[in-house]
Amino acid sequence: MSFPIPTTHPHKGRGAASNPEGRFEKTRSVAEDDGWYREDETTRPPTETREELARSVISRNDSPDIGFDQALNPFRGCEHGCIYCYARPSHGYLNLSAGLDFETKLFAKINLEEVLRGELAKRSYVCKPINIGSNTDPYQPIEKKWRLTRAALALLNECNHPCTIVTKNALIERDLDILVPMAERNLVHVFISINSLDNKLASKLEPRASAPHRRMKAVETLSRVGVPVGVLVAPIIPALNEKDVEAIIEQAGAAGARSIGYTCVRLPHELKQLFREWLEVHYPDRASHIISLIQQMNGGKDYDSNFATRMRGQGVFADIIRKRVQIATRKAGLDRAWDTVLDTSQFVPPRISSPQGELF
Repeated sequence: MSFPIPTTHPHKGRGAASNPEGRFEKTRSVAEDDGWYREDETTRPPTETREELARSVISRNDSPDIGFDQALNPFRGCEHGCIYCYARPSHGYLNLSAGLDFETKLFAKINLEEVLRGELAKRSYVCKPINIGSNTDPYQPIEKKWRLTRAALALLNECNHPCTIVTKNALIERDLDILVPMAERNLVHVFISINSLDNKLASKLEPRASAPHRRMKAVETLSRVGVPVGVLVAPIIPALNEKDVEAIIEQAGAAGARSIGYTCVRLPHELKQLFREWLEVHYPDRASHIISLIQQMNGGKDYDSNFATRMRGQGVFADIIRKRVQIATRKAGLDRAWDTVLDTSQFVPPRISSPQGELF
């Protein structure tokens, strides 16, 4: 028999402290503690991965503040459990919670390679770089078993299709045998997300992602073998991890990164509640101060969806962060992220296998 969780508290290896209903749910439940139920605070909610047959895998983007037009996400949900993840509310479309459900009830698109091959083979398809990992991390821990990201990369390599990759997991080093030859043909650019150098903080913010120093090591490894790599300082959270901005950029440059990008934390939909809960659990002494600064960067609201400001914020504090990033990036001699131009001219549509074989 299962019981509702009556209070919010940390769960080992997880980011969210609760599992609130999604914004599309028609019913709401309220937990009451009658003195009988007690949950062991050492409970580790298990990860469940469900197989999904996708009808399409390439999504199109027309947002003016995002540096790519096409994206590919092998998984729904993300085991990394980053509490600030803007993708959490997307689990609501599955009638699941943006809280613990997002990081424990995952979906693997098991037919990804087959569907991707069909989409790339269409006569109407126009080759543009595909970003892998725009919503959830393509190298989250379950990729070790499912190898869907690797399958997608192998196909893109086969047909000379360019891509960018965003991840915060050193597992990407596993696929150097594909990434290196793609890099030699200017077909890939990797972005490693590092928003703190504090392992203790990172273990709470991003409980199942690679530790910051391990991600920086991955930057060094990719650079050493010739794979172009940039670092995303994302998201920057005022009065929490923004103290590390300059140090991250300096170390990224020393590790061989070519570019730097950044975003400030944004709290759409259910994320407002989840992030507040997380602050009260882990940093109650400064929770109100952090929320106050976030609101100052969003015109007095928890979140402002304006395309012009949602990624970087607005106001005095946002301007200070922008200048700090600019100065540190210039000192390190790095470029801006997403300025790299990949080669689309080499693309050759993949062949679709046929039971009748081929004449030529």
